Amino acid sequence: MPLSVDPQAEIYPTEKPDRRLAPNIQGRGASRRGPHQRYQADIPISVFDLAEEHTPLRCVSEDLSSSGVLLNWPEGEKLPTNGDKFILRFTMPPGTMPEGYEASVKMKAEVVRIVEDGTGGPKIALNFSRDLEKYLRFRKWIRMIATAMMFLLISFLAVIYMRQESIFYFMFDAPVFLYGIIASIFLISRFVFAFFYRNVPVQEDYTPGVTIVIPCFNEEKWITKTIQCAIDQDYPQEKLEVILVDDGSTDNSMAAILDFEQKIQKEIAGDRFTVIEQPRNMGKRHALAAGALRAKFDLLVFVDSDSFLEPNAVREIVQPFRDPKMGAVSGRTEVQNKWTNILTKMQAVRYYVAFRFMKAAESVFDAVTCLSGPLACYRKSLVMHHLDAWLNQKFFGYPATFGDDRSLTNFILAEHRTGYQDAAVCSTIVPSSMHVFIRQQMRWKRSWLRETLRASAFMWKKEPFMALSFYAGFILPILAPLIVVRTLEIVPLELGLFPYKYLLGILTMSMLMSASYLLFKRSNLWLYGIIFCVFYLGVLLWQLPIAVFTFWKSEWGTRNTAMDVIAQEKRKQ
Repeated sequence: MPLSVDPQAEIYPTEKPDRRLAPNIQGRGASRRGPHQRYQADIPISVFDLAEEHTPLRCVSEDLSSSGVLLNWPEGEKLPTNGDKFILRFTMPPGTMPEGYEASVKMKAEVVRIVEDGTGGPKIALNFSRDLEKYLRFRKWIRMIATAMMFLLISFLAVIYMRQESIFYFMFDAPVFLYGIIASIFLISRFVFAFFYRNVPVQEDYTPGVTIVIPCFNEEKWITKTIQCAIDQDYPQEKLEVILVDDGSTDNSMAAILDFEQKIQKEIAGDRFTVIEQPRNMGKRHALAAGALRAKFDLLVFVDSDSFLEPNAVREIVQPFRDPKMGAVSGRTEVQNKWTNILTKMQAVRYYVAFRFMKAAESVFDAVTCLSGPLACYRKSLVMHHLDAWLNQKFFGYPATFGDDRSLTNFILAEHRTGYQDAAVCSTIVPSSMHVFIRQQMRWKRSWLRETLRASAFMWKKEPFMALSFYAGFILPILAPLIVVRTLEIVPLELGLFPYKYLLGILTMSMLMSASYLLFKRSNLWLYGIIFCVFYLGVLLWQLPIAVFTFWKSEWGTRNTAMDVIAQEKRKQ
């Protein structure tokens, strides 16, 4: 499967549009579709009679949900009547419905409506005899959960076995042995603490005022969906506003934004949506700052322009702020286009583990070290307090033009608590091109290095175990390239020992990550966690030494910002 695709070919579930622009806004009544979201789907479906004695009728679906399906009935075939029952057989292609629904299905269904609207052949609406979620729970998900538990047990036993066996090798290579012990304890402790993590429960009457700020630069393909998801929140209308800041886009982003603004004004009363247009491309920080300065509410929710909030995201992400010491909170980010190719599938597993386990473990100690850009909420008073320092941040004399989320997190975390709310969910578009992905990862490595060094100055003041974990999480990646070279090249050449223990350890850790993903997501993508670990060892690991010697570079890499244009011009000279 290719690692580079046309942007139009991104694969993700496509929801069937509601008649209303924002059906989840409070006070407007429930969506006519009820709780079962329908998805556009062009799936071959075989329709059998209940006895399955005759040749099945071959149909194609138009849309489906967990409760039923709308079929395009072949012209010339006898139409069923309401109440007729059939057996449907079909295979749910990956990316048609949310993750976990991809499976072969055999289900009884009953005709509930016949539609003949003159736009094509007749359409037949059928209700499944069982909800797909319940059907898959017994047909697929229980088996996957059992498999995940088995692999988790094997992983933990393998770690214990290898640590005991490695004592024998201590005399040969004490540094590698100690590194392995510390790395194992570090990773396992993250998973253990993550299992103790719990969401802050929703208190229905806690609805503080919230301003959503969306910075936009050349995002014409996704920006209207981002705006719609931000507007369509299950939250009191009078306590939510959305501010979009266009940061000098050179494509058709502004045209799309203004067109959508008109639709909002026609359907939704009030000043719920505001557009700010920057005079030129000034950078994401300045766009966020412009929105924050215009915000009228006490909580700021920052959302990336290619990220899409779930309808309850705002209600969920504000809950931890019932604690007056909480300064900022990160939501969970899912990969929207996870089914596009191998690269996006690997990122799907990585994202989930990074949020549900790594951030969750940090949240147990109220010290999340990166409030991610796709969805994060801050107290406005704290952002205003640090705004000038954040906008004018320099590192060894060089302007800090990326890593905005980590940077702002450090300003908040130095004196306040930071948390993670797993139930506050958004999905984001990740790179499906290897070239773009590699450049993004290099930018992330540089910002991680810069901001981790900054955080090192105050993390020792936090809870002791969290502080110890933080410094271990800083030192281990720095030393990793040296350990890999020593283990896979120097030791085998000097001692003639094949590093099977080290390779088995990598496999075990990757299995622990992948099995955890399988346990929680019940998805066929879990094996891509192992592939990602191999990819990380062979490719991404070696970006860190490069980042150390190129930390001053300011271009983003994934889009042509002003700094990218300057860098490109310098390379041409």
